[in-house]
Amino acid sequence: MGEDLFENEKVLAFDLETTGISTRNDQIVQMALVGSLSDGTTVNYEKIVNPQRPIPYEASRIHGIHDRDVRGQPSFAAYADELAEFIEGAILVGHNVRKFDYAMLEREYLRIGRLCPKPKAIIDTLELVRRLKLPRPHNLGALSRKHGIRLEAAHTAAADAAATLLLFWRLSVEHAPAFRRSLPELERWIVHGVGPKDVSELGRSLDDLEPVDTLGKIRRDGEHFVVAFGRHKGEHVGNVHLNDPAYMNWLLSPNGIECEATRQTLREHLSIR
Repeated sequence: MGEDLFENEKVLAFDLETTGISTRNDQIVQMALVGSLSDGTTVNYEKIVNPQRPIPYEASRIHGIHDRDVRGQPSFAAYADELAEFIEGAILVGHNVRKFDYAMLEREYLRIGRLCPKPKAIIDTLELVRRLKLPRPHNLGALSRKHGIRLEAAHTAAADAAATLLLFWRLSVEHAPAFRRSLPELERWIVHGVGPKDVSELGRSLDDLEPVDTLGKIRRDGEHFVVAFGRHKGEHVGNVHLNDPAYMNWLLSPNGIECEATRQTLREHLSIR
């Protein structure tokens, strides 16, 4: 990987342990950031969080955090400011971080009435290994073993974050040609891949339309919004809403569009149609 890509950037691996796997209903019990600030200062940030609810046995069996461990610990709100300072403008690295860890973080900030901090880019190593078409399995433990990374204390936030960061660097070296892109191009390639330019209904390339979210999944076409990925690529969201409401419901969920602000913009747009 060209070192210039991350020169003078804040690069942080991010991992959470939670009460469960629902990004809508479950909550954080442990969080970690491992990496460095733009000036090279090392970051090793790990906190236990009181979810203010019982931790299910099934979750505790995986990450080893029980109700007794969080008793007396601060709730998420106590960490919101310092966490936002780390994440805002960072290159956030994680394994399934886009659809799980960051989506979970967005929900936690919404619970306390705040907007989630915005990283400069999200580099998801699960998306990356799939884009590189590496053989399965794609879980962090298997990938760490394959690339000679010691994952001690697996399923603790700090250990998983550190392993993910090492995995990312190994992949960037082993597949260096794929990383010869600008940061926005790299993130877009990991998520969408590379293909011929797709043309919208109006005959213009989607790349000519202004992106609404950071990944360019939704683009603005005058007063309209255009879907720029998936089976309805190139269609106005109004048409998708009318012709495929089930897909639109998915699109307006964190699994479809990760950015809550973009989802809200589309809800408001559709409500006035």
